[in-house]
Amino acid sequence: MANSCVIKVTPTKLKEMATHYKPQLKVKTPPYSLFSAKVGALTVTGYNSGKVMFQGAGAEEEAAKWGNALEAKKTSSSTTSSTLPKDFATWSAAGSDEVGNGSYFGPVVVCATYVEASQMPLLKELGVKDSKELTDIQIREIAKDIKLVLPYKELVVTPEKYNQIQPEYNAVRMKVALHNQAIALLLEDIAPTVPQGILIDQFTPEGNYRKHLSREKVQVKDNLYFATKGEHHHLSVAAASIICRASFLDELDKASKELGMTIPSGAGTKSDSVAAKILKRGGMELLGKYTKLHFANTEKAKKKV
Repeated sequence: MANSCVIKVTPTKLKEMATHYKPQLKVKTPPYSLFSAKVGALTVTGYNSGKVMFQGAGAEEEAAKWGNALEAKKTSSSTTSSTLPKDFATWSAAGSDEVGNGSYFGPVVVCATYVEASQMPLLKELGVKDSKELTDIQIREIAKDIKLVLPYKELVVTPEKYNQIQPEYNAVRMKVALHNQAIALLLEDIAPTVPQGILIDQFTPEGNYRKHLSREKVQVKDNLYFATKGEHHHLSVAAASIICRASFLDELDKASKELGMTIPSGAGTKSDSVAAKILKRGGMELLGKYTKLHFANTEKAKKKV
């Protein structure tokens, strides 16, 4: 069965996508859609609701250029339940999350942490919760505290490294490899302690995660749980998310200082304009040190030069 992926975008982003795919537009479009395009073996359809469906080979990789995939409906049963036990939030568990995959500038950061049940009151006191509810200043301060009290493993893939491995590792396979590696290193660090469960902030259906996982040399396969918005289900994921976000912000600040201009997060029109300035200064070689080159922003930036 062909791969498929769905993302949700803003009206502005939807129009931007319609313009981007204009050269490949199909003659007929489905009901309630703004556009439908054929990109090689891949079909991209943007609906007026803001949902965009990618169907065919390379669906996940193409979708990752524009935003994060929505949770897919399960089509088959699995040996490891993605439905969390009712008391999961109270378990001594490990959790992992990532930041930066949908941003044109900056690295992809993945982190795994382990939280003992006895540490939860302290983490709540420190302010650990969904990073989206925190300011950048709070995130950086809380991240410092978390690192002092929790075992954690963090992996930072710079844009330069990302561009080297991206042709072989599409966006989803790369995240699977990074989550798995971070979790494996964390388990090695805390051994002989074994978490009651390992919660991965879900970015792809479990079956797809395990398919990509089978290609890794070291595989953490047991006791895995998957949930979207994992930070709401266990503090280990919330803590991992905060550490990731703090590192991502630090890397953007570092890039801003090196380039002498403010480097934005995300993949909007600001990113196109900044990328165009970098292209004028140092061409693709310089741009490749700070951006994920396969994003649609690269072509848009070229048109601005």
